[in-house]
Amino acid sequence: MLKFIVDTQLPPRLARFLSGKGYDAIHTSFSPDGHLFNDQYIVQIALQEARIIITKDSDFLDHFLTKGAPP
Repeated sequence: MLKFIVDTQLPPRLARFLSGKGYDAIHTSFSPDGHLFNDQYIVQIALQEARIIITKDSDFLDHFLTKGAPP
């Protein structure tokens, strides 16, 4: 089963939509401090929980270009 983590700047309803389609999806705002998560922490969660990051944050592209593909 695909698992996702949806970044802060995207609406929580995206995670709810994916969950409704049978995917395991969380949104950073579902955590009490989720709005404070930095990119590296989101990558860490994705790696630990085998999640795919959904974001519109261009910093993840920078991470990909310099350090290899993020989840």
